[in-house]
Amino acid sequence: MSDPVAGAPVQPKLPFWQVWNVSLGFLGVQFGFALQNANASRILSDLGADLHSLSLFWIVAPLMGLIVQPIVGSASDRTWNRFGRRNPYILFGAVAAALGMAFMPNASIAVVFIAPILFGGVMLALMDAAFNVTMQPFRALVSDMVPSQQRTLGYSVQSLLINIGAVLGSTLPFILTNVVGLENTARAGEVAPSVIWAFYVGATVLLGSVLWTVVRTREYPPKQYNAYKGIDEAQLARELAERQTLWQRLRGFMGLLWDMPKTMRQLALVQFFSWFALFIMWVYTTPAITQHVWGVEAKWFDHDYLATLDQIPAHIAAAKGAAGDWVGIIFAAYSLFAAVFSIALTRIATALGRRATYSLSLLLGGLGYISFLLFRGGEAIQVNLLITQVTVPSGALGLLLPMVGVGIAWAAILAMPYAILSDALPASKTGVYMGIFNFTIAAPQILSALVAGPILHSVFDNRAIYIIVLAGVFMLCGSVSVWFVRETGTAAGEVEPGAATA
Repeated sequence: MSDPVAGAPVQPKLPFWQVWNVSLGFLGVQFGFALQNANASRILSDLGADLHSLSLFWIVAPLMGLIVQPIVGSASDRTWNRFGRRNPYILFGAVAAALGMAFMPNASIAVVFIAPILFGGVMLALMDAAFNVTMQPFRALVSDMVPSQQRTLGYSVQSLLINIGAVLGSTLPFILTNVVGLENTARAGEVAPSVIWAFYVGATVLLGSVLWTVVRTREYPPKQYNAYKGIDEAQLARELAERQTLWQRLRGFMGLLWDMPKTMRQLALVQFFSWFALFIMWVYTTPAITQHVWGVEAKWFDHDYLATLDQIPAHIAAAKGAAGDWVGIIFAAYSLFAAVFSIALTRIATALGRRATYSLSLLLGGLGYISFLLFRGGEAIQVNLLITQVTVPSGALGLLLPMVGVGIAWAAILAMPYAILSDALPASKTGVYMGIFNFTIAAPQILSALVAGPILHSVFDNRAIYIIVLAGVFMLCGSVSVWFVRETGTAAGEVEPGAATA
């Protein structure tokens, strides 16, 4: 983005509720993300996926982000029509994501045409691609519409809505079971009714919140936008008209990689350990606590063993359902802890420095994962969650403690790398290098998807709690590797407001 030129019109401030309208769709998108993160493994397991193959289904998430975000981001930059610049992509992505959310838990209805597990995997890919189609132009929309002097307000509203969506999406299946009264157990080859209806509600919230933003946000026409942003229209026209061959683009990309700032290379190692661990958590928390806390043996996740049975015993189905619901609670907990910690993150980073804050946060996250081992089974206790009371093993309640560390790590992972990196990037190439930095998020997850399943099967004999411990070890390695990062610039404690959410 260029600096405004002298005499150029100043972009007007937006009323608070217009800032709210621009960001409201984030609530729905994060609602859908949270439902997926907490329940995709549960759905795929119910549809017949073995534990060691779960990570291979999840590989579509980082792959879609890697492929879709750069394409959609570039396309939306070049799009101007009567519906707007970003809004057409946002709306199309939301519709596609809502369809994926409606069909994925109903994969068993497609058994006549395709195996339910394959249909579920296809719908997971559709959801991930659609979420990315919506999210990339959504972030650009906020930047387009909110003037720089209101950017802190914009980030704060965005953070609030994202965290509300994450908490509600994570807890919805639990609420539908324990408050509404829907069944949370699944028959063989099917998905629990509470999860199916949670995805229906999620699709509705996603589509409704995005429609609100699209209808209530009128994007600036090209001339007005260019004037506000200080963009030279003649130069922009020349850039848009310039066509490069694939070979020229590839050479330019390789040149950027070769000239990558040293700080960015060093942060890539930290990103590798952090996102490798996070991916394991999202894929394997449900089977880990089902086995370790609810005492369900690994054989009940073995598709070949289940195929020999006429039906799953009621107590096994009940335990798997209760554990799946509780994953939503602890995932909501780490989102809440992350939101609270993000409020204090700037002050802590100012006092301790970015590297120390980042390293300490990852240390607490790693210890949180490893401490899952300490919370095993226990006597049944009744827990008052304000909206309802539920009976769970004492070990399940204890899992809220590790999630404090996980939440702190999550907040830091989403803020500190970018705060450190921003001072090291050349101003003229900040956008492209931030795009390249996304590879340091996607690549570790892809590698984790390829190796975590075989490790779980061959090394840990499908005892999923130990793959969570391995995630903790990787997070601790990330904590150590932070100290090999060399910062540039003087604002070593400054963190962009609201950056610690996603």
